Amino acid sequence: MARDFRAVVQAIVGATRAKRGVIVMLGGHVVKTGLAPLLIDLMRRGIVTHLAMNGSAAIHDYEVARFGATSEDVAAGLRDGTFGMADETGREMNTAFVRGMASSWGMGESLGRALDQSADLADPQLSVLLNAYRLGVPATVHAALGAEIIHQHPAANGAAIGDTSHRDFRRLAASIGDIDDGGVVLNLGSAVIMPEVFLKALTIARNLNAGKPRNFVTCDLDMQRHYRPRVNVVQRPTLEGGKGYEITGHHELMVPLLVWAVVEELSG
Repeated sequence: MARDFRAVVQAIVGATRAKRGVIVMLGGHVVKTGLAPLLIDLMRRGIVTHLAMNGSAAIHDYEVARFGATSEDVAAGLRDGTFGMADETGREMNTAFVRGMASSWGMGESLGRALDQSADLADPQLSVLLNAYRLGVPATVHAALGAEIIHQHPAANGAAIGDTSHRDFRRLAASIGDIDDGGVVLNLGSAVIMPEVFLKALTIARNLNAGKPRNFVTCDLDMQRHYRPRVNVVQRPTLEGGKGYEITGHHELMVPLLVWAVVEELSG
């Protein structure tokens, strides 16, 4: 694994120096374990060129920035029907989506703008969505209807969720063109949604660009191995050129190591 880890570091460094795309895809656990500042640092340094995440990651990110905390006791809340029923989170995020649909914004941009315009954020420095918006880095959210707590809220608007998230799907497909010939795609902790979304967005990019992108590096980094990341991120996308890697380890250990190694290499 150490050899693969070094290869991924070198791929990110090479992509940065060659001005190729570095796309980072997130699952919710990466945000919950407090790793947002590291990703924000990579965006500030111009290393990460696109940040994509599932709905869980967006919810955790919004709650940390807005209220200073996230998550709850799922088992206890499930018994009495209170799980996921926090009014503020569902109301505010769904309101942002409705506004985004009316303004032709993506879901990530809608949340970034909502946070940017909020006067009483608890921890704005910890939000990848807010900081991506302020830095001008594309940040997209890829929703799964019915799979996220904010869809339980009375304010949930299926049209707004679908419109803003589909707009983000198109934005991701556009960014994927930038990984051709030396770019990198990292999947950090998304077992299902982001691998599936990535495969379809890659198909669109290749359909519109005569089979490109090719010759890029992909890496799935997670605590345990899953079918979809292995097949849809590591194996299938690199059949036409490039290399895919699987790195197994806890996010709170491996992500800091990866970020520090990349920064150190670029500083040398």
